[in-house]
Amino acid sequence: MEAKKLLVIFGTRPEAIKVAPIIQAAKTSPQLECVVAVTGQHREMLDQVNTLFGIVPDFDLDVFAKDQSLNRLVARIIDGLDGVFDECAPDVVLVQGDTTSAVAGAIAAFYRGIPVVHAEAGLRSYNLFSPFPEEANRKLASQLATLHLAPTMFNKRNLLNEGVSEQNIVVTGNTVIDALLQTLSDDISFSDPRLLEVESSGRRLVTITTHRRENHGSRMTSIARAIAEIAATVPETDFVLPLHWNPAVRDQIIPAISGLDNVVVTDPLNYAEFTKLLSLSSVVLTDSGGVQEEAPSLGKPVLVMRSNTERPEGIVAGSVKLVGTATDDIVREMLLLLGDQAAFESMATAINPYGDGKASLRSVAAIAELLHVGERAEEFNSWNPSEEQLVRAAQMIQE
Repeated sequence: MEAKKLLVIFGTRPEAIKVAPIIQAAKTSPQLECVVAVTGQHREMLDQVNTLFGIVPDFDLDVFAKDQSLNRLVARIIDGLDGVFDECAPDVVLVQGDTTSAVAGAIAAFYRGIPVVHAEAGLRSYNLFSPFPEEANRKLASQLATLHLAPTMFNKRNLLNEGVSEQNIVVTGNTVIDALLQTLSDDISFSDPRLLEVESSGRRLVTITTHRRENHGSRMTSIARAIAEIAATVPETDFVLPLHWNPAVRDQIIPAISGLDNVVVTDPLNYAEFTKLLSLSSVVLTDSGGVQEEAPSLGKPVLVMRSNTERPEGIVAGSVKLVGTATDDIVREMLLLLGDQAAFESMATAINPYGDGKASLRSVAAIAELLHVGERAEEFNSWNPSEEQLVRAAQMIQE
């Protein structure tokens, strides 16, 4: 039987991390021929992840341009993909998550009559402007997808509530857990000597990441004050901030923590080094989406500096807590975890609802079934929430 052609389209570092295990699994499948197209929406960070996972793109649209508008980016991606479709004639296209590359890839494939598989489907905040433009991107991708690879039962529930047929949804777990576990199995060394010193010291470590667009401005100022106050209150604990390049982040954070010896600010870390940092941490403070999934998989309590989250499973399971962006709230919740062993253990030992390291295999099996060359695998069910828990998760998003 002739192998069916799967075209995987992605363009950012988070996408690359999450599609890498799918690409690796697809390339070992006799039923599939896997072709890779990158948009280059991110450049250096994207190339870094591809190198880490041994991915060599077959096509590179190289659309990155400084200060490029979203409209211009979408137009360039769709235009570039037309040539890719002409050359490789895919049987199916896979896009991941909620980026501009994902929604543009889904639109381009749909307009050419090519079935779309949406990985990490069904995440919702139910606020089109938070996160922006990600919430709109993933909802648009869902409208165009033939097959929805939902990480959790809650994501599946969201899709069912929107009228997606159950037979078109497969619960896989999140492939970021596959990538995380694979990366941590390697021997990783920090390139920054300050991180080597933090590692060798054996001191308690807190990792902090903040970059989200809706937190820029006064909220970032509030976050910066909270970090400074926490670090000054617990000088025996080290804090590491791999800080985004955006001046809207750096200009707020760096002055606030200047002079604190137990705070280390680094440039953004490559994925391997960041996974190692997470593994060494006691607690994680973040406004990121993916970190909410990665850290609980390592038994690390996560405090999320956002007013809502499209990933409420961790909150329901007990491994994640929303703390907002007010200085006093962040300080109170962090000092509780650092000072109360029972509170810490309650979060650190909670069930991980996000994956078991086999999401990529389930994804490839579902794609093979869609193309009539294979059968689905058993769905991810390590976290099998009750209806009451699913309702509570839905209420959290609406609050």
